[in-house]
Amino acid sequence: MNKRFILQSIALFVFTTAMNGQNAFKKELSIGGSFGMGVSSVSFVPRIQTQYLSGAHVGFTGRWITENHLGLILEVNYTQQGWDEKFEDQTLQYTRNIDVIEVPFLTHIYFGGKRVRFFMNLGPKIGFVMNEKTTTNLPGDFEETLDSRYRELHTKPVEKKFAWGIGGGPGIEIRTGIGNFLLEGRYYYGLGDFFNNRKGAPFPQSSSQVIFGKLTYLIPL
Repeated sequence: MNKRFILQSIALFVFTTAMNGQNAFKKELSIGGSFGMGVSSVSFVPRIQTQYLSGAHVGFTGRWITENHLGLILEVNYTQQGWDEKFEDQTLQYTRNIDVIEVPFLTHIYFGGKRVRFFMNLGPKIGFVMNEKTTTNLPGDFEETLDSRYRELHTKPVEKKFAWGIGGGPGIEIRTGIGNFLLEGRYYYGLGDFFNNRKGAPFPQSSSQVIFGKLTYLIPL
């Protein structure tokens, strides 16, 4: 009798604890905005000597935490990308600034306490090139010394407006009574190209790489 009573008590305790654990978790929907700065470059094949180009990152964020330690993030961001060519003569300049609207779809994995959480965001993104601007002081006689592919690239507009890629990064979240503050670093690698990559194209690869840090403010709804 005592043994049966003990087993029933243990089973009841385990069941009650499990139910309390499920009841303790509440799904959370948050919206907010972000601002950050980063650097970008474009990987060309054949290779072009480039250096990182700085740019801003501004956007809107929606986050839905669906399970304990797991959630989903949807963002709409404006980013400044492009490349800055590197020359032996440092007085020479060729810079292409490309404005892109991006929509990342991210898995949000987090752990920690009620006030401080550490997280990792991972997932794909799609985007669209909105605008571009070239800044250069290359003299005509210098351009004539370049391979015809490079001269063509300097005057050719972006041919593939649709962009896509994958990325992610770690961060820390501080949860307060007035909202949640997230400090995050992120890396994106473009799987598409800015220029035509068909057989015989001058540059069969022209994919972007972006590294940036940003601060996000979220308000739970």
